[in-house]
Amino acid sequence: MIRKLGLALALALSVTACSRAPAPKAGGLRPIRLQTDWRAEAEQGGFYEALANGEYAKRGLKVTIVPGGPGVNVPQMVASGAVDMGVGSNSFIVMNLAAEHVPVKAVAAFMQKDPQVLIAHPDAGIHSLADMKGHPILLSDASVTAFWVWLKAKYGFTDDQVRKYTFSNAPFLADKRIVQEGYVTSEPYTIEKEGRLKPAVFLLADEGYPGYAAMVLAPDRLIASDPKAVGAFVEASAAGWKDYLFGNPAPGDALILKDNHEITEDVLAQARDKMRAYRIVASGDAKDQGLGAMTDKRWADFFAVASGMGVFLKTLDYKAAYTLQFVGSPKRGG
Repeated sequence: MIRKLGLALALALSVTACSRAPAPKAGGLRPIRLQTDWRAEAEQGGFYEALANGEYAKRGLKVTIVPGGPGVNVPQMVASGAVDMGVGSNSFIVMNLAAEHVPVKAVAAFMQKDPQVLIAHPDAGIHSLADMKGHPILLSDASVTAFWVWLKAKYGFTDDQVRKYTFSNAPFLADKRIVQEGYVTSEPYTIEKEGRLKPAVFLLADEGYPGYAAMVLAPDRLIASDPKAVGAFVEASAAGWKDYLFGNPAPGDALILKDNHEITEDVLAQARDKMRAYRIVASGDAKDQGLGAMTDKRWADFFAVASGMGVFLKTLDYKAAYTLQFVGSPKRGG
């Protein structure tokens, strides 16, 4: 279930000149509105946990989480000033910001592995990603401009395989030849429940797909005008992710269930289990540098792959897409 990707070029022109003075403090706390990339779920659990446990408030922040959905363009919300910060689903989103000269950067990455997967029927003769060549694949529009580019370059997939994904498992369950996109923490479980079958699941990150996920996006104006608030948000979020995955997740779950009446406790529990089992959050750079860590090398590796596939010009100043100013300290939940 890849989250919304992409910005119109017109957006860059309209928001570059947009600026907003720092919001006044309420009751001594700095207000921060965080726009998430999807409806409330375990994949945002660290942010909810930090809010529930008072980690943000301890650091002088009054955080409001604004749930997203399939029609929400997080980068646009952040760039336009509609919200203060946002959650970026994948590295392509962040690199697009740099390519379109939008003044928004990634300041932390709370998923070291992108949880994107492709899912196949267990009896379809698919034992690897390469075996999916020729099969119809359900993809969202956003996915076609993100990991699909990587799949085509690496495995020779072709655009005539693409079928429209509408965030429903029904078409997949009705046709054994179909492959479907999803998150390792979500769709495999719901498919198992709805279809009473255990699907074959392929985590793209474990097959060499590069990039971070669950990145915190902040506008340049906020980074420049209130770096203390940005640093406090990153530090508090790291503490929240540590508590949510390795401590008591009940406070965060309570807020998630309040924001999303369609999700259930069993879905949240299995998603946490998957994030731990696949080391989605606490691997890679986070092992040595703390939760939320990013490195120049990891971004350089991603850019080399993406530009090598022709997604971005090799002359792009990709370092404009992120800043390491607020990450790299092992105390941040590591």
